[in-house]
Amino acid sequence: MLNIDFLDETNEVKEAHIALVEKLLQHAAEVENIEDGSEVSISFVTNEAIHEINREYRDKDQPTDVISFALEELGDGEVQIIGEGIPRILGDIIISTDRTKEQAQEYGHSFERELGFLAVHGFLHLLGYDHMTEQDEKEMFGKQDEILASYGLGRDTNERP
Repeated sequence: MLNIDFLDETNEVKEAHIALVEKLLQHAAEVENIEDGSEVSISFVTNEAIHEINREYRDKDQPTDVISFALEELGDGEVQIIGEGIPRILGDIIISTDRTKEQAQEYGHSFERELGFLAVHGFLHLLGYDHMTEQDEKEMFGKQDEILASYGLGRDTNERP
């Protein structure tokens, strides 16, 4: 089972939405064969907060919907430490609830569907998936669709990819 730490900086996220993300990421971890005891943190923030994070860490001066910080990515000269009994710490996912609401309306689906999409998207980034090339995007978005559909949050044909 995945250990998930939630932080709601907006003080607006409903318990039902936290429970949805918890269950969905447990499902995603099962699909991806993630080791029991692996850890991830999820923070819910405002557009203003994610804008600041996006500017500081990604040099993009605008709000975004989700940012992931994978803790397993090694920088130059860093060495991976593997030890028995040490939990696998995947990283942090930061979701803007403001953007979640905006995009749900824009794509014509529920807040829950958009929140699930963003949580899975961020989670897959922590696992090393990316969408920088056409092939990588096809693989990542295919995996997203598979996880969301098998959980019951699949998309209608008029919804976002």
